[in-house]
Formats: sequence, structure tokens, C-alpha cells
Amino acid sequence: MPLPLTVTNLYGGYAGQAVIHDCNMHIDKHEIVVIMGGSGSGKSTFLRHLIGLKTPMQGAVKLFGQPLYDVGEYDRLHLLKDIGVAFQTGALLSSLSVGDNVALPLIENTNLTSDMIEIIVRMKLDFVGLLGKEALLPSALSGGMLKRAAVARAIALDPRIVFMDEPSAGLDPVISASLDDLIIKLRDNLAMSVVVVTHELESAFKIADRIVVLDRGYIIFSGSVDDIKSSANQRIQNLINRVADDEVISQETHLKRLLGEA
Repeated sequence: MPLPLTVTNLYGGYAGQAVIHDCNMHIDKHEIVVIMGGSGSGKSTFLRHLIGLKTPMQGAVKLFGQPLYDVGEYDRLHLLKDIGVAFQTGALLSSLSVGDNVALPLIENTNLTSDMIEIIVRMKLDFVGLLGKEALLPSALSGGMLKRAAVARAIALDPRIVFMDEPSAGLDPVISASLDDLIIKLRDNLAMSVVVVTHELESAFKIADRIVVLDRGYIIFSGSVDDIKSSANQRIQNLINRVADDEVISQETHLKRLLGEA
């Protein structure tokens, strides 16, 4: 059986300028892979290529053994129906209730009756801990509830892979921990593969089966939590110990000098 996701020799960027360089990665079935990296490492650009939002400059992305980009639009959209995406801000439609937001993928992509859609919406909201919140507008939700609602919408069509962009960003530690538990439930209870982009080390170490580290657009590490903690790579140790690289320190010091602050 083909892997849920494979990335081969991927180059990507903007206006002809590569931001992602020769990246190779795969996702196994029922695996949580965390993508990490410092600011400007290319995490967001990499994710956009994985979910069909940015065409690679070179290389290939395959979902379930099928090319995501070197196909017709109909085939690409068919593939994308088998993934779910929970964006960092939630990206819920503000004019629709929580229930209607979760129902939207079902309305757009299935021929299910309204009664069946209502049942599925309640099931998804129950799974993420929001049953009974169907009628609320997104503006009435707390930050943690908004993230959970985004997950409910992402799993509405029972995708085989869920991509999550900074799910814990802006949340307090208790709410972040509950979202970590929800991510693990996606793997353990729904047998989904999950790709999480995050800079939260505590969350990464808790949920990851494997961690991939991007640095200046290159994948410089792929391995287990134990592997990354024992890595001899200084840039990886700087990342997990939250130590700025010498180059970054140098740039910051130079800027402060220009501003008369150092």
C-alpha cells in the first residue's frame, strides 16, 4: 500500500527564488509527524506545498501514491478531499455558525441528506469536545474552542491525513495540553496520520512519533524525540535549547549598534 504522503527532491519558493531546497520526507500510516524550525526556516512555505496551495518549482509531492501537482485539476481536487487542514487562525467563516462551518465540507463534497449531515456534525463536535456549541458563531468561541472547531471541520470528511498549523499558538499551557491530547486521539481513535507544524517544544515532544527539522529551507533532521534530544548537530541543539545561532546574534548586535542601542 502506498504511503499517505511522500515528498521527493522538493524545491519551492516565490518569484523564482527558492525557499525550500531539495526536501525529502514521508509520512507513515497512523503516524504523527511534527515539523519544526526557527523563524524563517521555511515551515509555512513547506506546508503550503504539502496541502496543494503552492506548486513546487521542482520535485514531487504524492498523496497515497498519486502525484498532487502533475495531474489535472479534477484529479488534484479529488486527492485533496482525502486530507484535512486546520489553519493556525482557525479560518472559520465568521458569518456561519460552528455547526454550519463543520457541515460545509459535507455539503460541498457529498450527496448526504441534511439529516445525515447534522448527525455527522454532532459526532465531529462531540469528538473535539464541542457538542452543544453548534449554534454559536466563531466570534463567541474562546481561542481553544476555535482551534477545536477548526479540527472538527478538518475531519468532517474523515480524511486519512490531517495537517495542523501551529495548533497551540497563543493558548495557555492547560489548553495547549488538551489540544495535544486531541491530536493523539486523531491517530489512536480515528487511525489518521497527522502532520503538525509547531514551534512549541513541549507539545512536539509529547505528540510526535517523528520530528522533522527545517533550517534555512533544508531538512536537517528526521527522527524520534529521543533522537533529536541526543543529536550532535549544534543547530538542532540551539533550536531545542532555545539558543540563538551566532549568525542571528551577530545580525541582532549589528542592528542594535546601528540604532545606538549597543
